[in-house]
Amino acid sequence: MNPLVLFVLSLALFFPAAPTLAETPPAPQIEARAWLMVDALSGLPLAEKDADSRVEPASLTKLMTAYLAFAAVRDGALRLDQPLPVSDKAWKAEGSRMFLDPRKPAAVGDLFKGMIVQSGNDACIVLAEGIAGSEEKFVARMNAEAKRLGMTGTHFMNATGLPDPQHYTTARDLSRLALALIREFPEHYKLYSLKEFAYNGITQPNRNRLLFMDPSVDGVKTGHTESAGYCLIASSKRDSRRLLSVVLGTGSDAARALESQKLLNYGFQFFETVRLYSANQVVSSLRVYKGKSGELKAGFLYDFHVTVPRGTAAKLQAQLITQQPMLAPVRKGQRIGTLRLSSDGKALGDYHLTALEGVETAGILGRGWDSLLLMFK
Repeated sequence: MNPLVLFVLSLALFFPAAPTLAETPPAPQIEARAWLMVDALSGLPLAEKDADSRVEPASLTKLMTAYLAFAAVRDGALRLDQPLPVSDKAWKAEGSRMFLDPRKPAAVGDLFKGMIVQSGNDACIVLAEGIAGSEEKFVARMNAEAKRLGMTGTHFMNATGLPDPQHYTTARDLSRLALALIREFPEHYKLYSLKEFAYNGITQPNRNRLLFMDPSVDGVKTGHTESAGYCLIASSKRDSRRLLSVVLGTGSDAARALESQKLLNYGFQFFETVRLYSANQVVSSLRVYKGKSGELKAGFLYDFHVTVPRGTAAKLQAQLITQQPMLAPVRKGQRIGTLRLSSDGKALGDYHLTALEGVETAGILGRGWDSLLLMFK
């Protein structure tokens, strides 16, 4: 039998011609320690600076606390109307608070709003204790979840974001976390657009200024400590597109909103996101040997989008790269190739292509016949 070889197939992509920009201008100057802008549909970064540098997340930490709390509700470990006791540790929490009463249990739904709108450290500790028994055990879950999400530059020491030398993350990791939260928990994500929340007779506004400045912005979270500076993760949805900006370490509350707005406007103006393939659409049919079927449909199990400079979608080129010969068995969802995208000869990225169906191993006669074919291939 011949050894495995790479097989490359060029695929045609058809998009209507559009006026092209002479040149996409560079990203605006952003006054921040680190920043990143990502298209939510394609997951592609559109502009960045020091996105993998280690930074202090401050209250952006609460996105992971929220992610785990939302998952606890989804999995039935918590109910929104469930009262949780307020511990002495939570009541005495430093920093921003929702002003919980230690004599009165707080409902999980209210704790969500206190954590998100008021950035309440007390709310985070109550949720952490209610889910894991203690904040320390909850932090272990935070780090495990960060690892699962691919947040390789992140380590948590608490559920609130209070400074600690071993409490750090990166702009890229925060974008992964924020996009996962938006994608997986839309029913809870809407809380991030609330402009104020009142609890225990005290009304506090959402610190995300963009909620009051840009109607397309519907989240997500601010953060600030003296050492971290002023930080903001902002998400904006205009028509069918959603962009996410991560701006870390600006000099003021106003600056983090202004710099985030500059990034979002730049992304919407100069880039577009196109759907190349729908979920389960056949990209190509591949020859399979020693299987009950001799053909395997390849594609994506989800809508596949790509983001390109505005007006350049018609220039996209695609190549399908697979290893041949392909042998059964093949399971549905198995990675069976790579879709390589380019534009004007410039590589844009490689994307995993998966089997849209399974192919079981053939009987002894079918395997024998294909073995014979492969001897002469």
